[in-house]
Amino acid sequence: MEINDKLFNKYDYNVEIKDETMRDYINLRPSVLPHTFGRVGKRKQRIEKNIVERLVNKLMRGGTGSKLGGKLIRTHGKLQGKKTKVISIVEEAFDLIHQKTKENPIQYLVRAVENSAPREDVTRVEYGGIRYQVAVDVSPKRRVDMALRNIALAAIVSSFDKKATLAEALANEIILAATGDVNSYAIKKKDETERMARSAR
Repeated sequence: MEINDKLFNKYDYNVEIKDETMRDYINLRPSVLPHTFGRVGKRKQRIEKNIVERLVNKLMRGGTGSKLGGKLIRTHGKLQGKKTKVISIVEEAFDLIHQKTKENPIQYLVRAVENSAPREDVTRVEYGGIRYQVAVDVSPKRRVDMALRNIALAAIVSSFDKKATLAEALANEIILAATGDVNSYAIKKKDETERMARSAR
């Protein structure tokens, strides 16, 4: 089946998903513009959205108001609700990825999600009035959510009060995460989460 709709009329959706467990949760339905113009009414509809649109939605967040990497990150919601602006930022980031790697940026995004999605996490359970942290497996749906959130957060942190633009920071983070580079913020967060889970076994 030949796909005619290309993202931003530039990049095709013929990409490979290596992680079988995440195949059903990474939506690659062809769309020229990653914008469905609708609200998510049901929880399951989140996985029905294009993976690029989900990245756009993760970027439309306010600052955390908490310290990340020793710095207080608060963007004052400059991107909240400004989806068209964020889409143009993602398009610029994808263009930068294509210029640097000469490959399909959608493939790089999928690899980045696969590489930065943690397999284990910790949760608290209470037994006899005492709370314990125990290791739990992470569902594929949550793995995709956590990976996208960390990639978006990495871009926000990297461009906050820096000379690099958000598009440049996003492109750099996706490339680092896709290649499994230890300097990637999302990869570091994944390793930290899995390390905590191992210690809680």
